[in-house]
Parts: sequence; structure tokens; C-alpha cells
Amino acid sequence: MLEIDGSMGEGGGSVLRIALALAAVTGRPVRVHSIRVKRKKPGLQPQHLRAVEALAELTGGRVRGAELNSTEVTFEPGELQGGRFRFDVGTAGSTTLVLQALLLPLAFAPEPAEVEVTGGTDNPLAPPVDYLRHVTLPILSEMGYRVELECLRRGHYPKGGGKVVARTRPAERLLPLRLTEAGRVERVEGISHCTNLPPHVATRQAHAAQLLLLRAGYEARIRTEVGEGLGPGSGIVLWASTSGGGILGGSSLGEPGKPAERVGREAAGQLLEELRSGYAVDRHLTDQLIPYLALAEGRSEIWSTHLTLHALTNVRLVEGMLGVRFTLEGELGSPARLSVEGAKLIRGK
Repeated sequence: MLEIDGSMGEGGGSVLRIALALAAVTGRPVRVHSIRVKRKKPGLQPQHLRAVEALAELTGGRVRGAELNSTEVTFEPGELQGGRFRFDVGTAGSTTLVLQALLLPLAFAPEPAEVEVTGGTDNPLAPPVDYLRHVTLPILSEMGYRVELECLRRGHYPKGGGKVVARTRPAERLLPLRLTEAGRVERVEGISHCTNLPPHVATRQAHAAQLLLLRAGYEARIRTEVGEGLGPGSGIVLWASTSGGGILGGSSLGEPGKPAERVGREAAGQLLEELRSGYAVDRHLTDQLIPYLALAEGRSEIWSTHLTLHALTNVRLVEGMLGVRFTLEGELGSPARLSVEGAKLIRGK
């Protein structure tokens, strides 16, 4: 059984999610200890627990230690399967982080899957649903893995209640990816949304973002979305498509007392910062791609706008679990170039 130190690197929940997701892909049992021990609330919180339970259901596997606040989990995966699944985080915990754990093994499932997850859709410290839909998934489609993602209802902290549905089409194998120089920006798009708030909140967020981007020379098309949910909330996600094949994103969330204009400017400022390096992969997409690159057939190379501790942790984890080796040029907190010869995993083998 493979032993994983859950406190490695940034020591967050992603170590657990990726370790168990890779175990589901490879069929190799794994024990993860010291889970989130450096956090204010150590161990499994509801969204982590739900991801563990979901992976067990996805594979018909056995899991020990799957309870709130547990700092150790043992996972013995069974056979991957497709079909329909429904999971409820039970809180405003992130639906996208649960999906991150499931989408990786579902790339190699024997049949398509439909996964419905209820919880938070736009959370701090997690990819917003629109980022996953408009940045992550289009890039994964370039690797031969196609996922449709639909947001049926927004869910914000603290009440949650959002609902998303992902529909996957497994890949026979993952193709290598090469995203290096961004090239020119071809278009900038976005979604500004608010729930249980006056429509002008979404409009003001979008307008503030457009003004800042226009000053930098970019005209942005931002759609506004107004809806109802269990509680109030707002946010904006922006993405820039480039001639080099990259899609870079920026986002911001509203909160009580925070002007809508500030929300829009934060998202636009974040996107402009990502574009500044001239590299094709933003900091958040970098760490999301690492497990996929490690499983792909052939040599992949990505140039990241900003190397994070999160990305370095993921590199260390997948190297230990899959036996691949990443080549890294660059330093933490700076633009970097990453390449790897993938493990060439083929569905069903």
C-alpha cells in the first residue's frame, strides 16, 4: 500500500483529493496520513469527506477513516465505473473541488458519467464554477477529454445550495499538451453574477471590470446573470483566449460591505497580472493540469505565469505516485516552464 504524507508542501485538501483520484485511476491502494494537520481546522471537513465518499462510490472501493476531522484515510479502490451519481456536500463547501477529485478518474472510466453535486459554486480558495467551465475544461478537451458542465443554481457561503452537473466522455488516452507562449489576446469574455441581490450589482461588477481592461487595451464582453438561491452572493469570472492556444482567467467574489466596483476591478486586475508574463497557462490552471499531464501519452510542456506552492506540491505528489519526472525551469512565485513525459495510461489497462 502506498503511503502519502498529507502535510507535504502546502498541506491542504488537494493532496488528499489527488492522491485518492490517482489511486482510483491506477487501482492501487493508498493511505494518506497527517491530512490538513497544519490547518486551523485539521482533518476532513465536509467537502473533503464528500470527495472521499464519492471516489469510493465511483469505484465500488473500500475506505477507512472517512469521518469528519479524521487526519488519516485508507482507500482501496475497486473498478472504475460510469453512470449517474449524485452527491451533496451538505454545506456551502465547494462543488468544484469535489468535481476535481472525480473528473480525473472519470477520464478513464469504461463509459460516460453524469455527476450532480450540491453545495457551493463560487467559494473563496476554490475554482469558481465558471472558471472550471470556461478555462479548465476547454483545455482538457485539447487533451482528448471532453466534459460538459452546467450550473443549475448558484450557491454562496454560508448557505450553499448550489447545484452543478458534469457530463463526461472518457478518453481512450490523454493526449500530450503544449502551451507555451500566450501570443496575442484574441478575445476577453466573462460572466458577472449575483444571487438574491439587485440586478445592478452584477452590472456594476461587469462595468468596472470592462473599464479597467479597456484602459489596458482589451475590450471585454461580459454577460450578466441574475438569479435566486438560498442566500445572497455575487462574483465575476473573466477569461482571455490567446493565439497561442491558452485560456487565462481572473475572478473575484463579493462579500458584505465590499463595493461591486471593487469586485470587478479585482477580477480584471488579476487577469491583467496573469497576461503580463506572456505565458499561456495561469497559476490556477497550472496546478489543475499537473495530474493530467502526468497521465498523458507523450511529452507535455506548459509555461506557467506564476509557480505556486500548490503546483509544486502536486508535482511532488504525482511524481511519487506515478514514477514520472517533471523538468522545471523557474522559481517559486515567478513564471516557470514545466515539462514531463507522461505515464501513458490507457483506459482499461
